[in-house]
Amino acid sequence: MSRLILEPLLRPSLGDWFKTDPGRYVLEWERAQVGRAVEDVFGFNALQVGLPEIEFLSSNRMPLRLVAGDDRGVGLVADAARLPIATNSLDLLVLPHVLEFGDNPHQILREAERVLMPEGQIVICGFNPLSLWGLARLARRRSLEYPWRGEFVGLMRLRDWLKLLGFELNGGQFGCYAPPFRREAWLDHARFMESAGDRWWPIAGGVYVVRAVKRVLGMRPVGRVRRRERRAVSAVATMASREGLRGQLRLVPLSDNRSEDS
Repeated sequence: MSRLILEPLLRPSLGDWFKTDPGRYVLEWERAQVGRAVEDVFGFNALQVGLPEIEFLSSNRMPLRLVAGDDRGVGLVADAARLPIATNSLDLLVLPHVLEFGDNPHQILREAERVLMPEGQIVICGFNPLSLWGLARLARRRSLEYPWRGEFVGLMRLRDWLKLLGFELNGGQFGCYAPPFRREAWLDHARFMESAGDRWWPIAGGVYVVRAVKRVLGMRPVGRVRRRERRAVSAVATMASREGLRGQLRLVPLSDNRSEDS
């Protein structure tokens, strides 16, 4: 009886997978991209939901930065689909691989829209089904291991979900073009694929990080937000300026815009 009770508690999690060689390979890239995405988002309240063992808000400078999860020991114990957060109260929300492992990704995004302030920003990390990692998941369709047990969400699909909720993509990047090798040495040998993939098949990275802003009809951004948007519009897109995804999706790179306040 005790063994049956303890077994689910010992089951590996996504956080455990990020300690493996392929997990560290993905995490190194994601941390850099999320850092660029959050460091120029200003306000008072920032929240990361999921993966509490990995801090994705360290580059942000808001006075209140919380991490929410379903385990004790986090700043806020909460379900991503039912956040105990007041409506229109967050300036920044980070969802690292929450959608593909959540029971109801639509409800998670609806909850994100509810808690974010107008012009608030959301940053999402996800595995790309249109990649070598997506093919590996298809080959292991019945696997209960991470990350293959998740329901990978394509970027076009995610863009449509966000658009329906009033979000507008304002930055993003694909990365991790190497196959999902199990050993670090093999991944190191395949690192040349990062620059080649970004140039020749930019939409086929194994993972992506995107940022979107919550738009509210009738509101116009002013001051710092407006300057940041003009800067983003004039930026040269690294992955979708080449008319990626059949010309239907264009993103600006996640870059450092701190100089705009000088």
